[in-house]
Amino acid sequence: MSKGLAGKRVVIGGSRKTEEMSTLIEKQGGTPIVRPLQGTTVFKAEKEVEPDLRRFVDEGSDWTVFTTGLGIQTLLDLAEKIGVQEEFIHKIRTSNVAARGYKTISALKKIGIQPIAVDEDGTTRGLIRALQGIDFSGKKVMIQLHGEKAPLLKQFFQDQGVSDILELLPYQHIPPKQETVDTVCREILHHEVDAVCFTTAIQVHSLFSFAKSQKLDEELVKAFHDTVLPVAVGKVTAEALRKEGIDRYLVPENERMGAMIIELSRYYQQQSEQVKNNV
Repeated sequence: MSKGLAGKRVVIGGSRKTEEMSTLIEKQGGTPIVRPLQGTTVFKAEKEVEPDLRRFVDEGSDWTVFTTGLGIQTLLDLAEKIGVQEEFIHKIRTSNVAARGYKTISALKKIGIQPIAVDEDGTTRGLIRALQGIDFSGKKVMIQLHGEKAPLLKQFFQDQGVSDILELLPYQHIPPKQETVDTVCREILHHEVDAVCFTTAIQVHSLFSFAKSQKLDEELVKAFHDTVLPVAVGKVTAEALRKEGIDRYLVPENERMGAMIIELSRYYQQQSEQVKNNV
């Protein structure tokens, strides 16, 4: 039986575990092309985060919203460093806590906190759905951001009449090399690749930010719709694709990189069998 990725050129948009993913693609008969679409995660300097962290410790909030486990741990480490970790945890405990993603819930559990509002699918939209119907008018909310702004979440709270929103951004993403993003964009538009595997939402943002700056975003969406298959590692990354107007994509049930490659191989295998059956 032929391998599912035989003759297929597959872009890997991640920068982690690229060797393992490349090997898996090759075992399925494909050609891996590593094109990191995300830069590095840079932890913000203590002096940049400390004022907002101290403000939260001093004032507290009615609601605290956490979006990543890494963000929680980074804030806990900083709070410990400046001698306010106990107060920081106390302020979280005395607020209503909302969390997005299983890693976030796990990080909260380690400090004995159970969020009262959680998403169903790991996405920001899922978290917003969980918060619907709650009265936020006149409330204070702290949002822990994850590498970039969260306009959907902030807009939701503003629309609900929140009086004060404090954003804590403990780390941020540095953009990838422009020449790499340019290369991927060209390969997609010229149909030189068959699929693009996105392992984080930030990779989708990076690609489309560049495409929009070059006024190529509509062509990019068309290429993804017509020929090049976008593959998301999980629901959060798939949500990022949908935000860009992409309604044709592949996402594995098991949100793991290996499962993503196997799902892609299975997809092409099924396509090949359908073609044979129709002949």
